[in-house]
Amino acid sequence: MINFHTKTVRQGINKAYLKVAIKRADLDAFKEKATIYLNNLEQAEGESEEHFKGYLKDFLQNTFYSNAEKLVNTSDRIDLAIYSGKSTSSSVDVIIEAKRPGNKAEMISKEKLNQKALQEALHYYFDEREKGNDSIKQVVITNYTEFFIF
Repeated sequence: MINFHTKTVRQGINKAYLKVAIKRADLDAFKEKATIYLNNLEQAEGESEEHFKGYLKDFLQNTFYSNAEKLVNTSDRIDLAIYSGKSTSSSVDVIIEAKRPGNKAEMISKEKLNQKALQEALHYYFDEREKGNDSIKQVVITNYTEFFIF
């Protein structure tokens, strides 16, 4: 049996980041974009997984990757990937496996880790490694409101 430990965001974040001062305007802008993202998710209930991917991609591009130094897009069968550069010819740094909200049969949880979402994420990770990409920094599994970061 695998022993699975979870951490809160505060426990998992690098302590150096906790010392960085955040401008009030930046925090307010982030909160506004997060609210839009969550409202979009709520209004899209019953839509396809592809529909939800667009909201996550837009949120990531409008917040963390707004400077366009990194591309957020699909990659082969990977739901979403964050590339190391501005184009799909760059290597994949982050693999995001996404499941539609409410898809409890395929989504992982603290209690049930060995689900289809984890198996697909591992498959995409090993595919990337087989292609020679050894720069993958994280694998993320999400149902758009919960995020498991490996």
